Amino acid sequence: MNGVPTTTVLGIIGGSGLYEIDGLVDTRWEKVKTPWGEPSDAFLFGVLDGVQCVFLPRHGRGHVHAPSEINFRANIDAMKRAGVTDIISLSACGSLKEDYPPGDFVLVDQFIDRTFARVKSFFGTGFVAHVSMAHPVCPRLKRALGEAANEESIPHHVGGTYLVMEGPQFSSLAESNLYRSWGCDVIGMTNMPEAKLAREAEIPYATVAMVTDYDCWHPDHDYVEVSEIIRVLNANADKARALVRRVAGKLGPKREPSPLGIETCLDTALITAPEKRDPELVKKLDAITKRVLSKG
Repeated sequence: MNGVPTTTVLGIIGGSGLYEIDGLVDTRWEKVKTPWGEPSDAFLFGVLDGVQCVFLPRHGRGHVHAPSEINFRANIDAMKRAGVTDIISLSACGSLKEDYPPGDFVLVDQFIDRTFARVKSFFGTGFVAHVSMAHPVCPRLKRALGEAANEESIPHHVGGTYLVMEGPQFSSLAESNLYRSWGCDVIGMTNMPEAKLAREAEIPYATVAMVTDYDCWHPDHDYVEVSEIIRVLNANADKARALVRRVAGKLGPKREPSPLGIETCLDTALITAPEKRDPELVKKLDAITKRVLSKG
């Protein structure tokens, strides 16, 4: 099947407040080396409800990496090297809608990328590729997350747009109102370029945006308090762990391909002629392009 994996290895990227996953058995922490530098932390390998899982705390244990300083390329490359077939990303976010209160989860399906200080692609000069991001979230993963949230009685919303800001400062009131006028649902600092790099790595991706606050647009919550965010983060983390346990069982060890064909998206994305490709960049891309380049 064109190298499409048939056994699930679930990658879990934990956001603020989520530095471990309960219920994993046969666990081990292991560092994964990449040609892109150091990932955010070691990876926690284990088995959850019969499914091989690989967990990475995005900010590092103890929250040591600011959003702009996360080595997203190393994180996703390491996931690929670890054999991850699907990624579920969990991240704290602010709400841009009255009816998405703190404590709710949003299973977003679109992003607006407003980051500007981050490297956003594995490819570049000497080896160019263009993948589609029209539908950045895998519907198979989003559906499983929705079913799991229902079964765990977690307040959630299916679908929505996540505005990714650079940070680390929170929004100004003008920015918050601008993003609301665009129809955005939540705002956060970490899902880009993570989602773009996952697509380049041919790994289906889905996000659980965990609401901690109302940003600063709400007249009754006109600024963001870190102490209140931490309180909600802790409550959200318990729900997130329950959600992950449930969704692992739903996906199961026998893997179904993404209906978007994400696992083979590089077949139509590589544009640089083979004889013109930079050998050094090709070497760095060994994990990302192995499937497509091994075909000859």
